[in-house]
Amino acid sequence: MLFNSLIFIVFLTIVLALHHLPIPWKVKKLNLCAASYIFYAAWNPPFVVLLWISTLVDWLAGQRIAAARSRGGRRAFLALSLAVNLGLLGYFKYGGFILENFIAVLELAGIHFRPAAPGIVLPVGISFYTFQSLSYSFDIYRGKLKPWPSFLDFALFVTFFPQLVAGPIVRAVQFLPQCANERRATAEQFGWGLTMIFLGLFEKVILADTLAGPVADTVFGAPAQAGFVDAWI
Repeated sequence: MLFNSLIFIVFLTIVLALHHLPIPWKVKKLNLCAASYIFYAAWNPPFVVLLWISTLVDWLAGQRIAAARSRGGRRAFLALSLAVNLGLLGYFKYGGFILENFIAVLELAGIHFRPAAPGIVLPVGISFYTFQSLSYSFDIYRGKLKPWPSFLDFALFVTFFPQLVAGPIVRAVQFLPQCANERRATAEQFGWGLTMIFLGLFEKVILADTLAGPVADTVFGAPAQAGFVDAWI
C-alpha cells in the first residue's frame, strides 16, 4: 500500500473517520493498532508475524529487565531482546549475502557446495520497526522508562502505520506517554497535517516520479556516459 496510491487515501480517510467518532480512547487506540496491521499486511500478510514476534519479545524483555535484581540478569534479558531482533533482521537482510560469501570461501578451499537459493524476501520496514522496538528494551535498561502498563499502547508504538515502513524511528520515551490520555488535534493542527500530506504527495508524484524520475533512469541506465552535471542532477 503505497502512500501515493488511491487505496491508501481511502484507507487513511476511513482511519481518520473512525478516530474522530465519539468512542472511548482505548477503542480508538485499538482501531489504530488494527489499521496498522492491515496497512502492513497489504504488503505481505505473513510478515505480520515478524511484527508480533518483535512486539511480544521486547514487551516481555522489558518486564523482565525491570524485575531483574542483578545487573547480570538485566543484561541477559537485554541480550535476549537483541539476539531475537537482530537475528531476524540479519537473516532477512543479510542472509543471502552471508550464504554467497560462505560458498565462496568453501570454493577457495576446494569444497564444492551448491545449495538451493534461499529466496529470502526482505520484509518492508524491518529495519525501522526492529530498532524502534529495541529502543523500549534499552530505555528500560537505562532507567529512562518504566515497563509500560498497557500492551496495547506498546503494540501501537511498534506498528504505528504513518512511520512503520519509512520511519522516522521514534523512541519509546517519546511515543508511549502520548498514549496515556486522549489527544485531540485542533483545526489548525489538522489543517497543517493535511498540508504536509499534500506537499509530500506533490514532491513524490510531481517532482520525484514525473520530473526527476526520467532523468535518474537515463543516468543510471548509462552511468559511463553521464557527465558531472548529469550525475549531480
